[in-house]
Amino acid sequence: MLGVWLLLWAAMALGGRADTAFLRRAHDSSGHCTYSFTVASPVEAACPEAAGGVPELRAELAALAARLSRLESRERGVGGSGPRGAEPAGARDPQQVAAAARLEAAYGELLRAKMVTDVPCCSGRGHRAPAQGSSISGAAARHGAPRGRQEKAGGEGGWLGPAHAVPDPAAAPRWDPQPLSYQELQSERTEVPVSRLLEETALGRPGKEDSAGCGQLVWVGEPVVFGRADSIAGKYGVWMKDPEPVPPFTRDNTWRVDTVGTEVRQLFQYEEAEQLARGYPAKVHILPRPLESTGAVIYRGGLFFQPRHSRSVARYDLRGETITAEREIPGAGYHGQFPYSWGGYTDIDLAVDETGLWVIYSTEKARGAIVLSKLDPETLEISRTWETNIRKRGVANSFLICGTLYTVSSYSAPNATINFAYDTATGTSQALSIPFQNRFRYLSMLDYNPAERQLFAWDSFNMVTYPVRLSRA
Repeated sequence: MLGVWLLLWAAMALGGRADTAFLRRAHDSSGHCTYSFTVASPVEAACPEAAGGVPELRAELAALAARLSRLESRERGVGGSGPRGAEPAGARDPQQVAAAARLEAAYGELLRAKMVTDVPCCSGRGHRAPAQGSSISGAAARHGAPRGRQEKAGGEGGWLGPAHAVPDPAAAPRWDPQPLSYQELQSERTEVPVSRLLEETALGRPGKEDSAGCGQLVWVGEPVVFGRADSIAGKYGVWMKDPEPVPPFTRDNTWRVDTVGTEVRQLFQYEEAEQLARGYPAKVHILPRPLESTGAVIYRGGLFFQPRHSRSVARYDLRGETITAEREIPGAGYHGQFPYSWGGYTDIDLAVDETGLWVIYSTEKARGAIVLSKLDPETLEISRTWETNIRKRGVANSFLICGTLYTVSSYSAPNATINFAYDTATGTSQALSIPFQNRFRYLSMLDYNPAERQLFAWDSFNMVTYPVRLSRA
């Protein structure tokens, strides 16, 4: 009767936690008995330990083990000493045998549940690692299992032989759930004013755009920020990519110079524009001579710049890290004689387009009008010169596309325009009104990259690009 009472008590102990725990057992394909212990977890990161379930379960195990030990002692007093496997089967009351077997099965389930709950909480989930193996109880030792060195199960309650001991939780197989990954789809909508659409249509953008060859500039898009200078030295500057790089450099390499200061010598090299945005250069070149202003360009493996306090143009070889060519521009103004309207000693401005290397400047003879000269990129010799009727101080900046010079009306007005164009093929100029945005209100550098088909600009600490569209010539 004691065994039956203990069995009922164990069933009540298990059933009393039906709202927080559930023990399931089933046979797998290999014939093993698999136990699954599930804990309800209304809070994602909650574990049974936090709710205090494990101490209660251990106390119940200890009490149940003590009662089972007293039952075994009583049975040994009736049936004789020694292992239960040595007793004749007929010397025991069949009802007591059945009750003891049921009690031992319940005790084994409790031990298994305790072993599983001792495993660390698995990422806040409600499920535990399923433990494999047969029901473990004191009867296993009595029916032929060798006791040998005995070990305590979980440090609490009864004793089990090593052959049937509860496995070490650290060695038990665990289910390690992988974090779920999600793909988030986003939809973005950009509103374009109707006037802009009509303007682009009138300029011949739809159906007349030439994506490969040369043409006339008809549209400039909104600026896209690629990076921002983090010190006052970067309020004005120049950033570039080489449209025709030479090994080991590629079109992904990006270059930058912060031009505020009296000794501007540092040329920052980045593997790609994204690295520039993070602010970590791959290399810093120290120029043999300081440069002046923001008129430098990168072309065919060289940095072309105006050395400070001179009317010369120099080529710095990026591989050899030396100046390989330098030539004076006859009559060119320098150090504040004929700058753009924003100032900054922008007397001599270098540019690159589909046709090659250019220098933009003015002279006393031209009376401040923009003068264009085509340069040999190796020797810096002037092959041809054009004198325009566009006053250099009257425009904020300029660039060339397909042999045509374009100027910007203002360096600070938020809604400026591309206001003039000078075609070197015909020697004629015309007024334009192509919208151009100065988002940060201080444009100190503007150059065209024919490989990227974009304008690169420096606007008050910010390095930005502008997409452009050309119509067929």
